[in-house]
Amino acid sequence: MFYLTKTPGILKALYKSCIWSLSPAGNKVYLTFDDGPHPQATPYVLDQLAKYNAHATFFCIGKNVVEHPDIYQRILEAGHSIGNHTHNHLNGWKTNTEEYIANVLEAAKYISSPLFRPPYGRITPFQIKQIKNKIPGAKIIMWDILSGDFDTSINGEACVQNVVFKLEPGSIVVFHDSAKAWDRLEYALPRVLEFCKKKGFELAAI
Repeated sequence: MFYLTKTPGILKALYKSCIWSLSPAGNKVYLTFDDGPHPQATPYVLDQLAKYNAHATFFCIGKNVVEHPDIYQRILEAGHSIGNHTHNHLNGWKTNTEEYIANVLEAAKYISSPLFRPPYGRITPFQIKQIKNKIPGAKIIMWDILSGDFDTSINGEACVQNVVFKLEPGSIVVFHDSAKAWDRLEYALPRVLEFCKKKGFELAAI
Protein backbone atom coordinates (compact mmCIF):
# COMPACT_ATOMS: atom_id res chain seq x y z
CA MET A 1 0.00 0.00 0.00
CA PHE A 2 1.54 3.30 -1.10
CA TYR A 3 0.77 6.54 0.68
CA LEU A 4 2.70 9.56 1.87
CA THR A 5 2.83 10.02 5.63
CA LYS A 6 3.86 13.68 5.15
CA THR A 7 1.79 15.67 2.68
CA PRO A 8 4.00 17.18 -0.05
CA GLY A 9 3.84 20.87 -0.89
CA ILE A 10 2.75 20.21 -4.47
CA LEU A 11 -0.46 18.54 -3.28
CA LYS A 12 -1.21 21.42 -0.94
CA ALA A 13 -0.67 23.81 -3.86
CA LEU A 14 -3.08 21.88 -6.09
CA TYR A 15 -5.80 22.07 -3.44
CA LYS A 16 -5.20 25.55 -2.06
CA SER A 17 -8.80 25.94 -0.90
CA CYS A 18 -8.35 23.07 1.57
CA ILE A 19 -6.75 23.38 5.00
CA TRP A 20 -3.66 21.18 5.38
CA SER A 21 -2.15 22.63 8.55
CA LEU A 22 -2.79 25.48 10.95
CA SER A 23 -0.81 28.32 12.47
CA PRO A 24 2.23 27.22 14.50
CA ALA A 25 1.48 29.97 17.02
CA GLY A 26 0.92 28.68 20.54
CA ASN A 27 2.78 25.40 19.93
CA LYS A 28 -0.50 23.63 19.13
CA VAL A 29 -0.91 20.37 17.26
CA TYR A 30 -4.20 18.91 16.07
CA LEU A 31 -5.01 15.22 16.36
CA THR A 32 -7.96 14.09 14.26
CA PHE A 33 -9.86 10.81 14.20
CA ASP A 34 -11.74 9.57 11.14
CA ASP A 35 -14.52 7.03 10.55
CA GLY A 36 -16.21 6.82 13.97
CA PRO A 37 -18.06 6.68 16.18
CA HIS A 38 -16.99 3.09 16.86
CA PRO A 39 -18.11 1.17 19.99
CA GLN A 40 -14.60 0.00 20.91
CA ALA A 41 -12.18 2.50 19.43
CA THR A 42 -13.94 5.80 20.13
CA PRO A 43 -14.41 5.34 23.90
CA TYR A 44 -10.77 4.27 24.13
CA VAL A 45 -9.67 7.40 22.27
CA LEU A 46 -11.81 9.59 24.52
CA ASP A 47 -10.35 7.98 27.64
CA GLN A 48 -6.78 8.46 26.43
CA LEU A 49 -7.39 12.09 25.48
CA ALA A 50 -8.91 12.77 28.90
CA LYS A 51 -5.79 11.42 30.64
CA TYR A 52 -3.74 14.12 28.92
CA ASN A 53 -6.33 16.90 29.08
CA ALA A 54 -6.15 16.83 25.28
CA HIS A 55 -8.74 17.91 22.75
CA ALA A 56 -9.15 16.58 19.24
CA THR A 57 -11.41 16.63 16.19
CA PHE A 58 -13.56 13.66 15.17
CA PHE A 59 -14.59 13.39 11.52
CA CYS A 60 -17.64 11.18 11.82
CA ILE A 61 -19.48 9.03 9.31
CA GLY A 62 -23.19 9.85 9.37
CA LYS A 63 -24.44 6.27 9.49
CA ASN A 64 -22.14 5.57 12.45
CA VAL A 65 -23.56 8.56 14.30
CA VAL A 66 -27.04 7.16 13.69
CA GLU A 67 -25.93 3.74 14.99
CA HIS A 68 -24.02 5.06 18.03
CA PRO A 69 -25.66 8.33 19.14
CA ASP A 70 -24.54 7.83 22.75
CA ILE A 71 -20.88 7.71 21.77
CA TYR A 72 -21.31 10.70 19.50
CA GLN A 73 -22.87 12.61 22.38
CA ARG A 74 -19.94 11.67 24.58
CA ILE A 75 -17.54 13.21 22.02
CA LEU A 76 -19.47 16.47 22.18
CA GLU A 77 -19.79 16.48 25.97
CA ALA A 78 -16.02 16.02 26.32
CA GLY A 79 -15.46 19.29 24.46
CA HIS A 80 -14.01 17.89 21.26
CA SER A 81 -14.92 19.24 17.84
CA ILE A 82 -16.63 17.18 15.17
CA GLY A 83 -16.73 17.18 11.39
CA ASN A 84 -18.62 15.59 8.51
CA HIS A 85 -16.97 12.59 6.80
CA THR A 86 -19.92 11.80 4.48
CA HIS A 87 -22.77 9.46 5.42
CA ASN A 88 -21.34 6.29 3.87
CA HIS A 89 -17.57 6.93 3.55
CA LEU A 90 -17.71 7.72 -0.17
CA ASN A 91 -14.70 8.14 -2.41
CA GLY A 92 -15.21 11.43 -4.26
CA TRP A 93 -13.13 10.32 -7.22
CA LYS A 94 -15.42 7.33 -7.76
CA THR A 95 -18.74 9.04 -7.04
CA ASN A 96 -20.59 11.51 -9.24
CA THR A 97 -20.93 14.95 -7.71
CA GLU A 98 -24.71 14.89 -7.30
CA GLU A 99 -24.60 11.62 -5.33
CA TYR A 100 -21.57 12.75 -3.34
CA ILE A 101 -23.11 16.06 -2.25
CA ALA A 102 -26.40 14.33 -1.37
CA ASN A 103 -24.44 11.95 0.85
CA VAL A 104 -22.59 14.81 2.55
CA LEU A 105 -25.90 16.59 3.20
CA GLU A 106 -27.44 13.40 4.58
CA ALA A 107 -24.60 13.22 7.11
CA ALA A 108 -25.11 16.92 7.89
CA LYS A 109 -28.58 16.06 9.27
CA TYR A 110 -26.81 14.36 12.17
CA ILE A 111 -23.45 16.17 12.27
CA SER A 112 -23.81 19.90 12.81
CA SER A 113 -20.43 21.27 11.77
CA PRO A 114 -18.88 23.39 9.03
CA LEU A 115 -15.83 21.09 9.05
CA PHE A 116 -15.62 18.45 6.33
CA ARG A 117 -12.99 15.87 5.49
CA PRO A 118 -13.31 13.74 2.35
CA PRO A 119 -12.79 10.02 2.90
CA TYR A 120 -9.38 8.94 1.55
CA GLY A 121 -8.69 12.64 0.92
CA ARG A 122 -10.26 12.11 -2.49
CA ILE A 123 -12.46 14.91 -3.72
CA THR A 124 -12.75 16.93 -6.92
CA PRO A 125 -12.50 20.72 -7.14
CA PHE A 126 -16.14 20.86 -8.25
CA GLN A 127 -17.24 18.79 -5.25
CA ILE A 128 -15.34 21.19 -2.98
CA LYS A 129 -17.13 24.13 -4.58
CA GLN A 130 -20.51 22.47 -4.16
CA ILE A 131 -19.92 21.66 -0.49
CA LYS A 132 -18.96 25.27 0.17
CA ASN A 133 -22.13 26.39 -1.60
CA LYS A 134 -24.38 24.01 0.33
CA ILE A 135 -22.87 24.22 3.84
CA PRO A 136 -22.48 27.77 5.23
CA GLY A 137 -18.89 28.47 6.25
CA ALA A 138 -17.71 25.03 5.17
CA LYS A 139 -14.01 24.30 5.63
CA ILE A 140 -12.35 21.33 3.94
CA ILE A 141 -9.87 19.92 6.46
CA MET A 142 -7.10 17.72 5.11
CA TRP A 143 -3.85 16.92 6.99
CA ASP A 144 -0.09 17.11 6.84
CA ILE A 145 0.68 13.84 8.72
CA LEU A 146 -0.84 10.38 8.31
CA SER A 147 -0.21 7.97 11.17
CA GLY A 148 -0.81 5.02 8.84
CA ASP A 149 -2.95 3.24 11.45
CA PHE A 150 -5.24 2.03 8.65
CA ASP A 151 -2.34 0.08 7.11
CA THR A 152 -2.55 -3.56 8.23
CA SER A 153 0.97 -4.25 6.89
CA ILE A 154 2.64 -2.16 9.62
CA ASN A 155 2.61 -2.26 13.41
CA GLY A 156 1.75 0.30 16.06
CA GLU A 157 5.33 1.37 16.60
CA ALA A 158 5.62 2.31 12.92
CA CYS A 159 2.56 4.53 13.37
CA VAL A 160 4.19 6.23 16.35
CA GLN A 161 7.32 6.90 14.32
CA ASN A 162 5.28 8.21 11.37
CA VAL A 163 3.92 10.90 13.67
CA VAL A 164 6.68 11.84 16.08
CA PHE A 165 9.41 12.27 13.48
CA LYS A 166 7.29 14.71 11.46
CA LEU A 167 5.23 16.49 14.10
CA GLU A 168 5.62 20.26 14.35
CA PRO A 169 3.49 23.15 15.63
CA GLY A 170 0.37 23.54 13.49
CA SER A 171 0.40 19.92 12.27
CA ILE A 172 -2.91 18.18 11.58
CA VAL A 173 -2.50 14.44 12.24
CA VAL A 174 -4.84 11.66 11.09
CA PHE A 175 -5.76 8.63 13.16
CA HIS A 176 -8.83 6.42 12.75
CA ASP A 177 -11.27 5.34 15.47
CA SER A 178 -12.28 2.27 13.49
CA ALA A 179 -12.15 -1.53 13.65
CA LYS A 180 -9.54 -1.72 10.91
CA ALA A 181 -7.15 0.64 12.70
CA TRP A 182 -7.77 -0.64 16.21
CA ASP A 183 -4.67 -2.80 16.74
CA ARG A 184 -2.31 -0.01 15.72
CA LEU A 185 -4.34 2.82 17.26
CA GLU A 186 -4.44 1.15 20.67
CA TYR A 187 -0.65 0.99 20.76
CA ALA A 188 0.22 4.26 19.06
CA LEU A 189 -2.15 6.82 20.56
CA PRO A 190 -0.94 6.82 24.20
CA ARG A 191 2.67 6.96 23.03
CA VAL A 192 1.99 9.90 20.73
CA LEU A 193 0.14 11.68 23.53
CA GLU A 194 3.06 11.11 25.90
CA PHE A 195 5.48 12.42 23.27
CA CYS A 196 3.39 15.57 22.83
CA LYS A 197 3.34 16.10 26.59
CA LYS A 198 7.13 15.83 26.84
CA LYS A 199 7.62 18.20 23.92
CA GLY A 200 5.23 20.77 25.39
CA PHE A 201 2.73 20.63 22.53
CA GLU A 202 -0.82 21.74 23.28
CA LEU A 203 -3.29 19.23 21.86
CA ALA A 204 -6.15 21.29 20.49
CA ALA A 205 -9.37 20.82 18.54
CA ILE A 206 -9.82 22.46 15.16
